[in-house]
Amino acid sequence: MNKLPQDIILSPVVSEKGTQLLKDNKYLFKVSPTSGKVEIKKAVEELFKVKVDRVRTMWVKGKRKRSRGRAIVKTPNWKKAIVRLKEGETIEELGV
Repeated sequence: MNKLPQDIILSPVVSEKGTQLLKDNKYLFKVSPTSGKVEIKKAVEELFKVKVDRVRTMWVKGKRKRSRGRAIVKTPNWKKAIVRLKEGETIEELGV
């Protein structure tokens, strides 16, 4: 079953570390938990019309939050991808 690129790349991650990685031509994305590196590479190339050099993935552990006083809930775990583009490529749609 082939997934659409919009189902693989869920959203860009805007963080302090992510903006520092832009100097190295790297972008952070929240991705589908079941997607692999090859799927992520093809999805980024198709969505943003760029050439991807390397993809690294990692799991971000959910945090414990206090809800309504005493109740403690846990935010879900999610998968993050660091995508490095080839030299001279940028993603203009992300406003960088």
